[in-house]
Amino acid sequence: MVGDQFEVAGLSGVPVLFVMAANAEYGVHLKARIAPLMTGVGPIESALATGIALEGLKARGRLPRLVVSLGSAGSRVLEQGAVYQASSVAWRDIDASPLGFTRGVTPFLDHPVHTALPTPIPGLATARLSTGANIVSGAAYAGIDAEMVDMESFAVLRACQRFELPMIGLRGISDGAADLHHFDDWTQLLHVIDEKLADAIDRLAAEIESGAFDPRTA
Repeated sequence: MVGDQFEVAGLSGVPVLFVMAANAEYGVHLKARIAPLMTGVGPIESALATGIALEGLKARGRLPRLVVSLGSAGSRVLEQGAVYQASSVAWRDIDASPLGFTRGVTPFLDHPVHTALPTPIPGLATARLSTGANIVSGAAYAGIDAEMVDMESFAVLRACQRFELPMIGLRGISDGAADLHHFDDWTQLLHVIDEKLADAIDRLAAEIESGAFDPRTA
């Protein structure tokens, strides 16, 4: 069952929870390093699974000090197959502007349209991330104020915020250069992204080990 089997990893002595959406993104290189929380696809599934997992960890006194949301993303402007740190994340689905609220902001909550995220890995490019419940393809990118899109990270962030935990977003670009027509339009680069995400985790561990990045101050 989604969310049942996962481990809080010790990354250079720091307890870290890795969060992913789908088994297709979890390849051999990541399997050699982490046992992530698998949430299922989309904002609702990822918010539920992450919130429930963190509450269970809190009850056992095992909350992580850092959460890493990782997996694939779409983009029509970024390099296909490359991995990026999310410099910010937004929720593209929320629009209460007819009532006078700013589009992208949840009514009665104090959060910006784009929430800044830590980007602690030197030399790894950054890009803004937009989370929503739809698969983006073709002309639909024109209406999105971000360089890459996913379906989970903002929801994972909201769960993290309830527990006052920092979150890092790592995303590999699986599609977007051409319109999507088939399932394998998404999966064809996942093996490349798997290896590069694993390398990003190793680099993150090195930053923690050196003291250059401390999740407690993120």
